[in-house]
Amino acid sequence: MNHSSHNKIVSFIWSIADDCLRDVYVRGKYRDVILPMTVLRRLDALLEGTKDAVMEEVKFQKEELELTEFDAKGLEDASGYVFFNTSKWTMKRLKETATNSMQILEANFMEYLQGFSPNVQEIIEKFELKGKVSHMANKDVLLDVLEKFTSGEINLTPKEKVDAEGRKLPPLSNLGMGYVFEELIRKFNEDNNEEAGEHFTPREVIELMTRIVFDPIQDKLPPVMTIYDPACGSGGMLTESQNFIKDEEGKIKASGDVYLYGKEINDETYAICKSDMMIKGNNPENIKSGSTLATNEFSDTKFDFMLSNPPYGKSWNSELKYIKDGKDVIDDRFIVKLADYWGIKEEVDATPRSSDGQLLFLMEMVDKMKAVSQNHLGSRIASVHNGSSLFTGDAGSGESNIRRYIIENDLLDAIIQLPNNLFYNTGITTYIWLLSNNKSSNRKGKVQLIDAGQLYQKLRKNLGNKNCEFSPKDIETITQNYLNLDAVEREGEKGIASKVFDNADFGYYKVTIERPKRLKAQFTVERIAGLRFDSKLREPMEWAYQEFGEGVYTNIGDYTEQIKKYCEEEELNLNAKAIKSLTTPTVWDKHLKVYQTAQQLLEAIGTEEYNDFNVFKAEVEAELKARKVKFSASEKNLIYNAVSWYDENAEKVIKKKEKLSEDKLEKLLDRLGCSQEQLSDFGYEHQSGTEYIVYETESDLRDNENVPLKEEIHDYFIREVQPHVPEAWINLEATKIGYEISFNKYFYKHQPLRSLEEVSTEMLALEEESEGLIKEILSLK
Repeated sequence: MNHSSHNKIVSFIWSIADDCLRDVYVRGKYRDVILPMTVLRRLDALLEGTKDAVMEEVKFQKEELELTEFDAKGLEDASGYVFFNTSKWTMKRLKETATNSMQILEANFMEYLQGFSPNVQEIIEKFELKGKVSHMANKDVLLDVLEKFTSGEINLTPKEKVDAEGRKLPPLSNLGMGYVFEELIRKFNEDNNEEAGEHFTPREVIELMTRIVFDPIQDKLPPVMTIYDPACGSGGMLTESQNFIKDEEGKIKASGDVYLYGKEINDETYAICKSDMMIKGNNPENIKSGSTLATNEFSDTKFDFMLSNPPYGKSWNSELKYIKDGKDVIDDRFIVKLADYWGIKEEVDATPRSSDGQLLFLMEMVDKMKAVSQNHLGSRIASVHNGSSLFTGDAGSGESNIRRYIIENDLLDAIIQLPNNLFYNTGITTYIWLLSNNKSSNRKGKVQLIDAGQLYQKLRKNLGNKNCEFSPKDIETITQNYLNLDAVEREGEKGIASKVFDNADFGYYKVTIERPKRLKAQFTVERIAGLRFDSKLREPMEWAYQEFGEGVYTNIGDYTEQIKKYCEEEELNLNAKAIKSLTTPTVWDKHLKVYQTAQQLLEAIGTEEYNDFNVFKAEVEAELKARKVKFSASEKNLIYNAVSWYDENAEKVIKKKEKLSEDKLEKLLDRLGCSQEQLSDFGYEHQSGTEYIVYETESDLRDNENVPLKEEIHDYFIREVQPHVPEAWINLEATKIGYEISFNKYFYKHQPLRSLEEVSTEMLALEEESEGLIKEILSLK
């Protein structure tokens, strides 16, 4: 490519903004005019050579075929492109026939825009170009802009031209136009720092991503390649990927074609991307508009390569209704099958918290991976994320499930930590995730972590948050660190380090450790008094009872407005359901019945304090049975909770007694992976014969332990828990598996503290300096 001529074109178009748009648009809005006008002029230039043929086809279809709607295929054949323009106008003709009437020029321009094919019409609409044309006409600068873009000083056509001074202007190929367009996007994004990061990934980051995706297999590229970006923005990653595969003359390294696919939710950047596809001769129909998360656009398509910089820290609440129905996930992309602790396959939710949807984009790409076969090498993915994708979410959460699925299926190849302040709109640390479903043999079952956080070059001038960049040497260093996998820690050039881990190194069991409930119990007037009221509505119910007395049990509906007013005045913030409960007779009657029954139990059992809740409960059950009181379990628990409390010296509360037959015992031991003598470590206490006791758990004393996947849970329990809490046991059925990746944990370097002598010397020196200052100040006085 002739970069010199391309740079001249970029400089000329860049100057149009200051020459024509100053005082018409604020500087940050120049791109809103220049980019669509550049697209329009390039499309116009491509169609100039076949304009006559298109007009002949238009005439033929109207007069000979008498068509009321144009046949697009015939017009595309006439234009030689997948787009066309059926109006009599070109941009040059608009300029040449322009008069002093800006109204006429505007009308002709609108007719010209209206003549484009539907695919270009969509771009015009997304750019809101008609409104900008009207605005430029009203401000009397439309003709100036038109003259600049059709100037003989630049050549945006695919044919060689001669300028006014007789100098040859080389033709501009589709690849060259792509370079010009991308350079304009880059310059405008950098010039407008506040918005740059929303739609633009720094070029050196894209270059690094393409290197690590394609370099390892550049001699094995498939004959036909498909590349996809689910958050394609202006298409930078797609076009850079294509540029990597093609050399400067446009020859493909592997025989065949490259097909680019993408989806973008922002209208303007979608229009930029789609027009860029047109300019470069790619199929613009492969670029879709809308939310990737809401619609599975390419549900029947799998891709060879995928590169993306999805939005992070951005809510996906607006797409929630398309992904979940209540708690149930309804989109198959975000449901994964995992093996639980006992090897049973289960489908689990793979959706992160609604405040951050970046991992959903990663799962969208995982869903689009090609299966490895004799004809396919599988797929490779590079995706940019912030730190939350590495560690946010506890075991069993959507985020952890996503990491678990990716790692346990051996899809995660490497993660590269990038420097802070490398992007335009954020200074946080970012990471490139590299995924592959066809790892080389030396990478199977392993994940490489590369810390390149200190490898960068400082910029002379900040671009938004961006104050550093990767040099070509830095990119080469990172790429070589990735390619030259080493099974041990490697400290390479300054600013970079690499470590290799087994997949299981990132996993852990979240083990629930239980302790027995120990309760004392005693009936007292004070303890049962609160049973009149629902514990969640105690304050307003207690007020109502004090205010209206026994009337709350006979005429509660008469006090509805007063109760509502009290709740509002006290700012209790009760919802409609709670308010309704407050004024429902059955609610008051239920708690009155429980209270009255507790009074009868108090009279029958007395106020003795029980150290064994099991004995106390048996007496209460016997008394209720004798009185023929039919209480539900929840109603009984209201009484038990009111009159009992935890005491570490009380007896353990029995949940159930279970008889384990020989066959049942054998199955239980096999599932728990322990001996009969070790059953107490899992909550079963042997009594006699086949009888075992299972105790109630005390939720306030419940604890969790994170046990590395490579370690046996029981061994960890015996070593780390049992010596400190002998009566604790493992609730194995509550065990969850989680995955997280911590760069700080693996790459942190301890800085030893300075010696006491060194600190003392510095303190004494500072004291001498301060005394000198004080003396100096005093002498001045």
